[in-house]
Amino acid sequence: MNLLVVEDDPAIGEPLRSGLEREGFDVHLVANGADALAAPAADLVLLDLGLPDLDGREVCRRLRSRSAVPIIVVSARGEEIDRVLLLELGADDYVVKPFGFRELVARIRAVLRRVGGEVEGPADSRVQLGPLTLDQRTREVIYAGADVSLTPKEYELLVELASDPGAVLTREHLIDSVWDEHWWGSTKTLDVHMASLRKKLAPELIETVRGVGFRLVELDGGG
Repeated sequence: MNLLVVEDDPAIGEPLRSGLEREGFDVHLVANGADALAAPAADLVLLDLGLPDLDGREVCRRLRSRSAVPIIVVSARGEEIDRVLLLELGADDYVVKPFGFRELVARIRAVLRRVGGEVEGPADSRVQLGPLTLDQRTREVIYAGADVSLTPKEYELLVELASDPGAVLTREHLIDSVWDEHWWGSTKTLDVHMASLRKKLAPELIETVRGVGFRLVELDGGG
């Protein structure tokens, strides 16, 4: 899936690009409306309204006038009138800043499913790593043959770790992905959730890399 991300703030755009690429998307990042209109065709456009050259609503209108590409608008404005206008201009969905990365990915996949651009079948939704099974469609977790009940944040942390077994994920990456880049709370909440995950699964399953982050120990028998 090719995504066109239109975002003029590099502090948001670059982390967003790297996060979406980790989710398996090919991302083309541009910083203004003119480049967005000149960009190659994409499967979905993530369009920030606050652009330096053209009003984001005008970019949305022009994109829609020439293509049926799905458009998700990102706006700092949450008033109802903005939402109505955007939908009338042809946007398929909208996300109001600040937003969580997981919410954004879920919205992207939901829009792609609606237009037939991405359909996650059973093979895509189920991850098998030795004794650990994750079903991302049902959010079911099984470890060593037993169902494991996780909180939403515990589940999202486990999905992040399982996306690249053996790789060390930094504390910053985990907080940005599972909470979001605007999280201002204590990072101790990450340690609390990791301790709970270890207790519910197995202490040796998640390894702490001191001063860096965490990794899911590579499990034998993964499929």
